[in-house]
Amino acid sequence: TPPKNTLETNKKTNMSDEDFDNLPEPSLRNVVEQQSLNWIFVGGKGGVGKTTTSCCIGIQMALRRQKVLIISTDPAHNLSDAFSQKFNKDPTLVRGFENLYCMEIDANDDMDALQKEIEGVTGAGAGEEDGSVSSLVAELTSNIPGIDEAMSFSELMKQVQEMDYDCVVFDTAPTGHTLRLLSFPTILENALGKVMDLKDKFGGIINQAGAMFAGMRGGNAASGQQMTDALLGKLEETRGVINKVNTAFRDKNKTTFVCVCIPEFLSIYETERLVQELSKFGIDSHNIVVNQVLFPEKDAEELGEWYDENKSTLPKEAQDICAKMMARKRMQDKYIGQCFDLYGDGPDAFHVTLMPLLDFEVRGTDKLRTFSQNLVDPIDVEE
Repeated sequence: TPPKNTLETNKKTNMSDEDFDNLPEPSLRNVVEQQSLNWIFVGGKGGVGKTTTSCCIGIQMALRRQKVLIISTDPAHNLSDAFSQKFNKDPTLVRGFENLYCMEIDANDDMDALQKEIEGVTGAGAGEEDGSVSSLVAELTSNIPGIDEAMSFSELMKQVQEMDYDCVVFDTAPTGHTLRLLSFPTILENALGKVMDLKDKFGGIINQAGAMFAGMRGGNAASGQQMTDALLGKLEETRGVINKVNTAFRDKNKTTFVCVCIPEFLSIYETERLVQELSKFGIDSHNIVVNQVLFPEKDAEELGEWYDENKSTLPKEAQDICAKMMARKRMQDKYIGQCFDLYGDGPDAFHVTLMPLLDFEVRGTDKLRTFSQNLVDPIDVEE
């Protein structure tokens, strides 16, 4: 028999019955049961349910792994809201679990830590009048867009590599931010070039200012040359970490990317763009989660027949409500069909998982735990 969730979907696509016989199972079971996976990225357009999906994947992984971490790399964090529990930059155990942790990172905090680290190396204090270190860091971040996020991500990956989590789920920001994250090695190469330019251009001035203030303080302050060297060394270290991480990211046995969308034109279009970019970066992606699906176990044609038969018995207000629902259902079926046409065929076919629109918000550990089952046990249209 065809996999779950495909019998009715067959009516929505141009695919044949034979195609559906070979369709990948419409669930994320292939992801959560792949023991070699270390990194799972979850991304897509804003507002499609990435955080909910990340939490659900994390919960399912926690049922199968010893220690799982969910990390939010989105500046507008939502993990705390999803689990109804406050998280910060340090891994925190999720209430109700013994092996699931969450953390929310902030690029600004990591850049402040970088500045303090360089001040410690050079001997310059954060409150000193020259402000050479802070000026140099500010010059760097203002002239190289994205370097703050790149440094933050590098610091994060260093931390994660030192921890003993056997699976990390990344709840990423909307698509554009995620694609920048994947381009960080190039950004860091540009950053190193920028530092060298600053060194060549302002090195003499910084050294003179440093020497002057060093004399006023008895010669204990570091020179501008030391500051530049410290920052350059930090960037070179960062580049090494990023390059190592990217090697792992391009290993399909260790890393995969789960695309999340809703059955609307803009979201499907952005998902296609994301899939193409992931392919360029060499990052494995073979799963798409479609959220907010109206009655995924039913077809618009089937519902339309029921509506036509019972329309005359419904009050005017109920007819208006049903008409709007039917219009939305037909639109969703159209784009779900396109999704299967785009990704459900061929040797590289995707696992397309339909997640139902519920009557309530999926917030809190209990609701997330229950909802997560839909990722591995999708609704059976034959029931």
